[in-house]
Amino acid sequence: MMGLELGADDYLTKPFSVRELLARVRTILRRRSLEIRQGRPAGVRAYRFEGWELNLNTRRLVSPQGALVKLTNGEFNLLVALLNGGDRIVSREYLLERSRLHADEVYDRTIDVSIGRLRRKIEPNCASPTYIRTERGAGYFFAVPVQSVH
Repeated sequence: MMGLELGADDYLTKPFSVRELLARVRTILRRRSLEIRQGRPAGVRAYRFEGWELNLNTRRLVSPQGALVKLTNGEFNLLVALLNGGDRIVSREYLLERSRLHADEVYDRTIDVSIGRLRRKIEPNCASPTYIRTERGAGYFFAVPVQSVH
């Protein structure tokens, strides 16, 4: 118990099987590789677009009026992936990979729901989005110029 309280990810009691040890190591490595893939772009501190600012250090999104917009972890990671993509079309699979915190089984339509929630938070008119645009059959892209702050 003390090891877990001091910050260990996992703990195995003796005697243990080598198969169980390997399974636990694989799980930790899989989780770590997912964290690395979802990491922020190298050297970028923030993104700015149309008066909005997404600070990657504080994980805060500030509207053009200066209001703080609360984002879930998934919404934050999704917005970072879209902003990092620039005006390129990014696939649902890419967005799923970048926005998921856990390696849970999810469907590509999950991204559609997440995009809808994100649009409701940042778009002036969700019925006619100006920031996050859909490219049918291909994915999504960010339709306004994005400035990276280093």
